[in-house]
Amino acid sequence: MFNNILIVCVGNICRSPMAEALLKSTLSTRPNVYQVSSAGIGALVGHPADNKAKQLMIEKGIDISEHRADQLNEDMIRKADIILVMESAHKQAIEAKQPSAKGKIFRLGEWGGFDIPDPYQRDHEVFESVMNLIDQGVNQWLEKL
Repeated sequence: MFNNILIVCVGNICRSPMAEALLKSTLSTRPNVYQVSSAGIGALVGHPADNKAKQLMIEKGIDISEHRADQLNEDMIRKADIILVMESAHKQAIEAKQPSAKGKIFRLGEWGGFDIPDPYQRDHEVFESVMNLIDQGVNQWLEKL
């Protein structure tokens, strides 16, 4: 059972906060208790979510304005039952830093066979495309959790 779910990207201001909020929102209807959090490999610690990410989430009825970026650390990795990353490179970086994490790191797009590109400092259309991939990945993981 995956009760403690950690979602990771680079800065923890675009992709992982959106994925965290979507997953939390969807899992809130289930009877099990889930702990969903997010962090960044190179987080912009303390920074709020990107404005475009906030706007897209508002359009989905989810407010991420309170989110603040957090740096991925060994304690988070150890406590997580499963770690969902945006790109294969993130998986490799975490495994290099914490070899004991092997076997519990998967891409959010694992079941669809896709990475989710970084929309940071890109236009709104790129963010929308990334949001669609995140939505797809979250929905595919819901069947497995």
